[in-house]
Amino acid sequence: MRPLTRLLTGLSAAALLGSAALPALAGTPPVAVAEAPVAAAAEINAFTWEDMIALNRLGDPQVSPDGRWVVYSVTTTDVAANRRSGALYMMDLNAPGEPVRLAINEGGANTGRWGSDGHLYFLSGRSGSSQVWRAAADGTGPVQVTNLPLDVNAYRLSPDASKVAVSLAVFPDCPDLACTVDRTRAIADDPATGQVYDRMFVRHWDTWADGTQNHLFVVNADGTGAPVMVTRGFDGDTPSKPFGDESEFVFAPDGQSIVFSSRVAGRSEPWSTNFDLFRTNGLSGDGSFENLTDANDAWDTGPVFSPDGRTMAYRAMARPGFEADKYAIFLRDMATGQVRQIAADWDRSADTLQWSRDGRTLYTTAGDVGQTRLFAIDVARGAVVPVTGPGHVSAFQQTPSGFVFAQDTLTRPSELFVKTFRGREMPRRITDVNPSLDAETFGEPEQFSFPGWNGETVYAYVIKPAGYVEGRQYPVAFIVHGGPQSSFGNAWSWRWNASTYAGAGYAVVMIDFHGSTGYGQAFTDSISQHWGDRPLEDLQKGWAFARERYPFLDGDNACALGASYGGYMINWIAGNWPGAFKCLVNHDGIFDTFGMGYATEELWFTEWENGGTPYDNPRGYQEFNPANHVLNWRDPMLVIQGDLDFRVPTTQALSTFTALQRRGIESRLVVFPNENHWVLKPANSRQWHSEVFGWLDRYLSPAE
Repeated sequence: MRPLTRLLTGLSAAALLGSAALPALAGTPPVAVAEAPVAAAAEINAFTWEDMIALNRLGDPQVSPDGRWVVYSVTTTDVAANRRSGALYMMDLNAPGEPVRLAINEGGANTGRWGSDGHLYFLSGRSGSSQVWRAAADGTGPVQVTNLPLDVNAYRLSPDASKVAVSLAVFPDCPDLACTVDRTRAIADDPATGQVYDRMFVRHWDTWADGTQNHLFVVNADGTGAPVMVTRGFDGDTPSKPFGDESEFVFAPDGQSIVFSSRVAGRSEPWSTNFDLFRTNGLSGDGSFENLTDANDAWDTGPVFSPDGRTMAYRAMARPGFEADKYAIFLRDMATGQVRQIAADWDRSADTLQWSRDGRTLYTTAGDVGQTRLFAIDVARGAVVPVTGPGHVSAFQQTPSGFVFAQDTLTRPSELFVKTFRGREMPRRITDVNPSLDAETFGEPEQFSFPGWNGETVYAYVIKPAGYVEGRQYPVAFIVHGGPQSSFGNAWSWRWNASTYAGAGYAVVMIDFHGSTGYGQAFTDSISQHWGDRPLEDLQKGWAFARERYPFLDGDNACALGASYGGYMINWIAGNWPGAFKCLVNHDGIFDTFGMGYATEELWFTEWENGGTPYDNPRGYQEFNPANHVLNWRDPMLVIQGDLDFRVPTTQALSTFTALQRRGIESRLVVFPNENHWVLKPANSRQWHSEVFGWLDRYLSPAE
């Protein structure tokens, strides 16, 4: 590692973005990200990747029905034991002070949810499996609500809290839960290990298909009666795999039916994004459903009912097969079935929706020019107003007077903030889950823009090294984001954390090339079937612009790094922009786009991005294929791969490394047998960072 001067006490505190900035309108000019003063280079206590791995992680704020209490989770990391564990905390919003770690954590507790009955519900494995429990409002007196032979992977309370809908992984043809238990045991005991498939998905994300599906069951909260499989007969998962949650299903206001988002599996599941909203006909589990969004063959999800129960809001895409399409907002009159779109002219993609208590406003978050803001949408007029300013709002909840929201930035992981409904009032931070950061020095970020492909404005961030000294030039980490429909905005990352590079003495440049999100749907669309030309032009022009504008960047002393699509771009740079960087780092990157069309699991992605199937449109897969440019490769490359990554399979990394070795190029391959597309385990994260920073230190000269 590059040597760092570390003191027992630091002289600066990283300012939280958004806590002292006025809310900005969508489409405003780039913002200079103000930070606390940086201490002199000889005195800094620089933030490092070792610090990041050990930090606490806040999330999932939930406000009680009376608006007084907020419950949230904090995940801690035991690096030595190579594990992370979560706990629930509570804070009084009427008199914010020290949070209370709830007693129910002693038996394990997560996914805290408030019931309309005033009780706090949560998931716990204290009985031997993950089940729903209930406690008093202060988190005492836990009582088990469900006692099922299978783990509960998600749950929802009915409006009156008398029923609980739970999602269980079951064999869909089994008549009861005991059948799933017995069949699972029989498979485990069978010495023959061959797995047989008649349709895809064969595997998804990091898991081989085992024949089970996520189905919804309803149980009485008082423990009486047997669980009822209300999605019996439906061929699909609820929630969806691998990342679905309870936002995909909800009780109707009368508690007598459930609306859920799901995709019919069949044989087209791997190339279909046709999720629809279905309503069960009661809770009897008779196997009949009403498709509420059958007219739309693209993605429909996230149903939420208005306070009066008359209207259901949901999010929908317009183009089948395109996972990065804009999520527009629709309202359905539940009595007449009439549907209308609101805020149709708002060129942003909405995330999870919440109704205001009076039913006149919908709240949502959306990426917006390098930020992720909370927005208020007038239901009648469709007018959209930003509620928060710079930063990344990852979760929010309403209170009688305003909001509680979790927000992070490039220089601080999530903390909880409160803000009233008054538009220009500054948010106030109420948690401090990582007080050690107040004594550490971070690099100063700044957003800039430049004319990119087709002369269109492209936004980017540059970050000065921690302890920056005017007049010096610094080596550069040039980081390319994945997705490709994603963004390296003003947000914290636990895997590609820009502040760790700044803490190691590097300047950082991150460009939101064409295809990035938060700049309008046309900008996002522009990368499809153009993976190698438009974004590369943006990266080249942005790099040249940054070098000219920021003299502290040592442009001849830089390495480029990226993962997933970013890893693809590293391979593409190797063959189409050779010599621009002293070294390259490729994590789970695509080497052969044609081979990916047959090897990846979510085929809708490759087929949309390359203009069809590999057999219908082979030219689309070959036009920007890094494998076709290996003859031009010459730059040293570190290749990293998770062997459980079924999105970008290991053969892609092996092919990359083979090409490098066969060409005689300095290269190194690091494979994690027990990681997927991400490196999640603390010990593996430590090794990953050691390898990456070691590679950069090997090829880049220190600041001068």
